[in-house]
Amino acid sequence: MTSFEADYRKATVRPSPNHGERADGRRPDMILLHYTGMPTPDRALEWLCQDESQVSSHYFVGEDGEVLQLVPENRRAWHAGKSYWRGETDINSLSIGIEIANAGHPGGLPEYPQEQIQAVIELCRDCGQRWSIAPERVLGHSDVAPIRKVDPGEKFPWSELHKAGVGHWVEPAAISGGRFFQRGDSGQPVEALQSMLSLYGYATEITGQFSDKMAGDIEAFQRHFRPARIDGIADFSTIDTLHRLLASLPRYSA
Repeated sequence: MTSFEADYRKATVRPSPNHGERADGRRPDMILLHYTGMPTPDRALEWLCQDESQVSSHYFVGEDGEVLQLVPENRRAWHAGKSYWRGETDINSLSIGIEIANAGHPGGLPEYPQEQIQAVIELCRDCGQRWSIAPERVLGHSDVAPIRKVDPGEKFPWSELHKAGVGHWVEPAAISGGRFFQRGDSGQPVEALQSMLSLYGYATEITGQFSDKMAGDIEAFQRHFRPARIDGIADFSTIDTLHRLLASLPRYSA
């Protein structure tokens, strides 16, 4: 692919051949954050730019905060894979994908350097303003592909992004005792919790049965919004945090 002009003025162009047309002329209305999950940033960048990999993202943010643009924003980068959010399954056609250089869980889940996070914040704010992306539409790969994906991981500082105007967040409720729901449980309270997860955006089926799939959705939710404990069990802290997130959405009143 020939070079192109960067959409983000602080980015350096490093073209990837892996992209296509956005379906039905869709405009991006979501930002999806990933970690690279590879041993070194150079290997990850090389993979994203190889034709044989068939994967890419719009942006790559290095550990030192350098931002590279791999795919023009008006093109469909190949970063989300099989995914779902709020009734949509072609997440690639409606999102801007940002790969953040971090070895991830395979590499022991290292901390994200502050200069890298600041660069991610500035990039997200720029993309969000230009495309009018709502804060609750800034998500992690694990949100749209629970069980299958776990990035950007529980160490990603979502609260810091939110303080800078990026993403949706409420302070998670403290972990305490009390009633909880887990695999094998069933009934109206489980159905109500499934409805809450579905209303927020997850692909949770409303069956009244707490399945392995539902536990995976809970883990994805915890990984993003209540990272102190990720166990797939819907305890009070998890349910209360989800309820307050829903209540703070502009289109929802609880």
